[in-house]
Amino acid sequence: KLNLELPPRTALKVEGGNVVLSRDGEDAQARALHGLSRALVHNMVKGVSEGFVKKLEIHGVGFKAAVQGNTVTMSLGYSHPVVYQIPDQVKVTVEDNTKVTIEGPDKQSVGLVASELRSFYPPEPYKGKGVRYVGERIIRKEGKTVQ
Repeated sequence: KLNLELPPRTALKVEGGNVVLSRDGEDAQARALHGLSRALVHNMVKGVSEGFVKKLEIHGVGFKAAVQGNTVTMSLGYSHPVVYQIPDQVKVTVEDNTKVTIEGPDKQSVGLVASELRSFYPPEPYKGKGVRYVGERIIRKEGKTVQ
């Protein structure tokens, strides 16, 4: 179950199983808010019916993740484990200690959790270590050359 407070200048009606959004003007702001509302409602309907999924992978020797209850504990080469509280309505699973799957009905919260987990150790360009999205391409750099 998701709820949304519509932006001003937009109205919502349900007509025979269809959700209809309307706006109260033809100026640029009304059209922009109408498009925003339509996208938000569409994402809510899709999220409740199908759900949203983001996948992360952890690269690096000794880097791993584990889920205990509603917390994710990640070992990312720091002197301490990184502990992250999972918000409500979001489900996090870990496979093979390095593949993290984030699922939930709210697109914004799923993306937020994925980006926060990634931000603890973003992929670095020299060795490619870090937390990255599945399919994300990391442009590698060449290291210093010794003369």
